[in-house]
Amino acid sequence: MFETLQKATLDKIFVLMAEYAADPRTNKIDLGVGVYKDPKNNTPIMSAVKKAEQRILDGAKTKTYKGVVGNKEFSQAIVDLALGGVVDASRIRTVNGAGGTGALMTLLHVLGRARPGGKIYISDPTWPNHIPLAENANLKVEYYPYFDATTRKVDFDAMMKVIDGLGGNDIVLLHGCCHNPTGANLTKAQWDLVAESLKRTGAFPLIDLAYLGFGDGLEEDAYGVRKVAASVPESMIAFSASKNFGLYRERAGVSIAIAKDSATADVVSSQMQNVIRGTISQTPDHGAEVVRVILEDAELRAEWAAELKEMRERMQRLRVKLADAIRRKSNSKDFDFIAEHSGMFSLLGLAPDVVQKLKTEDAVYMINDSRINVAGIPEDRVDELADYLIAAAG
Repeated sequence: MFETLQKATLDKIFVLMAEYAADPRTNKIDLGVGVYKDPKNNTPIMSAVKKAEQRILDGAKTKTYKGVVGNKEFSQAIVDLALGGVVDASRIRTVNGAGGTGALMTLLHVLGRARPGGKIYISDPTWPNHIPLAENANLKVEYYPYFDATTRKVDFDAMMKVIDGLGGNDIVLLHGCCHNPTGANLTKAQWDLVAESLKRTGAFPLIDLAYLGFGDGLEEDAYGVRKVAASVPESMIAFSASKNFGLYRERAGVSIAIAKDSATADVVSSQMQNVIRGTISQTPDHGAEVVRVILEDAELRAEWAAELKEMRERMQRLRVKLADAIRRKSNSKDFDFIAEHSGMFSLLGLAPDVVQKLKTEDAVYMINDSRINVAGIPEDRVDELADYLIAAAG
């Protein structure tokens, strides 16, 4: 049976994780996998999450199925959080996803049914998993320019040259905030122009909202999503609770579809449910219920928001410290962009051989395209890391 198979290419992030785990050096630094880390290099369970889990444990009476659409109250809480009431509820339909990736999978498969073989435009660069997710949904991947490797900023003019040329059958995948892998993000004025273009051309927006609250704040990070959703008749949003609730292994996400009217929304809902039933049958609920409990309780919600703010501010502080250290030690502004970007990631612009050298000689691990997880920077070793990067880049 298996003789026709060839070995599949393993995801580079998971390969890097295995290499890091096997490295016996005690001075190793993990800037690879995208998980939040505290000053002790741990990925903590948020205190609001622990309290919500205890409430769930104390009150649980069953483990039966929730139904194909999943935890409806969780989905509604996320719609309120992400959209803030800018879209009439009669046009919105949701299903739970197995994490943000599962939410994307469901939405992409529905789009693949709506436009078999249709084109989906994805930012260059992007999160690598966007590509197989789209291809598995029978969509043809195209790209729009996003990042200028020289200026380390969004190449907005080049981006809009492509976006403005799209048509009504085209899909465009947008990062809602905290662009992965670059950390370079659209301004509010740029989001306004994107929304205006999509409204004019009729191109369909699919927004990946994986890091809400990790950039500039919950309300600030939601600006682009809300602007686009309020401007066009149809759109989709994939929400992930992995990062902002620290629920990586719980796989809590929401697929949000916005249609032109309630009747059309019902059709889309039936398709989303059909995808769920034909793939994973039912979505996981523990993480979903944790988020629901937090968002529906004023005290827990305030505690979660405060913890999220602390995480966000720590990542921004690490950005500034690393950029300042490199500038101070090298008398160069070449890495100032690290402090100018926001979110979990930055793309350093180092060649693959330099990344390999950092791993081999200095035990500094990052993805081979030189994307770093800012939260992985050890705060007490910033100067040391700066020295490694200066030497490697020089």
